[in-house]
Amino acid sequence: MLIRYGYEITFSCAQPTLMVCLLDAHRERSQELRFETPPLTIPSIPTTTYLDLYGNTVRRFIAPAGDLTITSDAIIEDSGLPDPIELDANEAPVELLPNETLIFLLGSRYCETDKLADIAWGLFGSTPRGWRRVQAICDFVCDHLTFGYEHARASRTAFEAYQERVGVCRDFAHLAVTFCRCMNIPARYANGFLGDIGVPPDPAPMDYNAWFEVFLDGRWITFDARHNTPRIGRITVARGRDAMDIPLATSFGPHVLKTFRVWTEEVDAGVLRDLERRTA
Repeated sequence: MLIRYGYEITFSCAQPTLMVCLLDAHRERSQELRFETPPLTIPSIPTTTYLDLYGNTVRRFIAPAGDLTITSDAIIEDSGLPDPIELDANEAPVELLPNETLIFLLGSRYCETDKLADIAWGLFGSTPRGWRRVQAICDFVCDHLTFGYEHARASRTAFEAYQERVGVCRDFAHLAVTFCRCMNIPARYANGFLGDIGVPPDPAPMDYNAWFEVFLDGRWITFDARHNTPRIGRITVARGRDAMDIPLATSFGPHVLKTFRVWTEEVDAGVLRDLERRTA
């Protein structure tokens, strides 16, 4: 399967401002890219990239005063398979977890394990361990929270989402991540592109999606508490402890996000050939 994805984003700054952004597909998918236009900026400015502490590719640049538009377009080859269901994937005893996973058991800015630990054990302490326990957490979060873009609030934490019972995809992910950590299951927050492939089109505006991954049977496995069903064509951009680690954009000075448009759709080989001809 071929998936075309990309973005167009416009910032406005009052003065030249250093910015770092997480915009491009994670480098683990680089071998699957079949077409990619380097990010184009209007006006043209130089950009560089570096890897952050979590292995994400961060784009760095100085935005000029006024408007700056960044756009990119790519086609990636995907298996076309939905997220795997691995009923037998089990938890490792916490004392046997690899060192690098332990950070994903700790509380973080949006994931207050101290406030939700007793609630988590009361809700999930008797559930079967491993994949089934994580799925029970997803079922609860999906039922407990009502999704709506009108509920978006950048400062909402997992505990506040639990209390308010509303949120957007990041709130679903934060609450599920926190419950998993409370149950001694390493969990990390992820975001990226996720189109309506293999499911009815969503009438809501397209946006970055957030989901999460848990460490079971020695590997990271994807879960999605908002959609709570295996999906096709996830294109991960970044992973971290929570949304604080992997914001779309961070500016070292005031800025306004004027526009943000993303696209993710299945295409055929003809589209790929046409793009290659136009850029040859």
